[in-house]
Amino acid sequence: MKKVLVLEDEANIRSFIVINLSRAGYEVVEAATGEEALEKLQQHRDVRVALLDIMLPGIDGFEVCRRIRAGNTHIGIIMLTARSQEMDKVTGLMTGADDYVTKPFSPAELTARVDALMRRSGAAEIPDGEIRQPPFLLNTRNRTLEKNGQRIKLTQVEYAIIKMFMESSGRALSREEILDTVWGKDYFGELKIVDVNIRRLRLKIEDNPTNPSYITTVWGYGYKWGF
Repeated sequence: MKKVLVLEDEANIRSFIVINLSRAGYEVVEAATGEEALEKLQQHRDVRVALLDIMLPGIDGFEVCRRIRAGNTHIGIIMLTARSQEMDKVTGLMTGADDYVTKPFSPAELTARVDALMRRSGAAEIPDGEIRQPPFLLNTRNRTLEKNGQRIKLTQVEYAIIKMFMESSGRALSREEILDTVWGKDYFGELKIVDVNIRRLRLKIEDNPTNPSYITTVWGYGYKWGF
């Protein structure tokens, strides 16, 4: 069964999430603190998606996200944010999250977000795939990116964006096109999730992220892989 970790300190909210994900066919691992969540992930290494609340006793959701990402780029991470905390969304994405869900959320929205990340984390590999665009080498067999022979750690979302760029080299891609391809046409969220992920990617691949030469901005439209 597909396994999801839910980190939420409020028991009623956690129960609501667990019930709805269980109804959708997921096996749910529960945690009430960040420390407990990290322990549970060590015990359940087959967890493929983690839902992380931000405001927690002890270490917060941002720190949990950082620690997960330090050792695991394949697990999907969704931050649970408050409607009024706009910066929480950006901060969560910049620390390595793939998506965020704003409280209060509907069961349908939550399940759709988890479904999308679950599909991505379990996506079939292309058996014979390498895209070489020096200094980059994208290996679609093991879903890795190298720059000048050095491995760059990417989340599954970042990998999907880079793959889309390298397959469309020289073509301007709109934010809407990137959102539909990477997050899915039924995605509930906002376009800014594309911009934040691009910012995060630039920090990883650009020689000078403030003056990017690989992922360039097409003002008022989107982005282009600058080859």
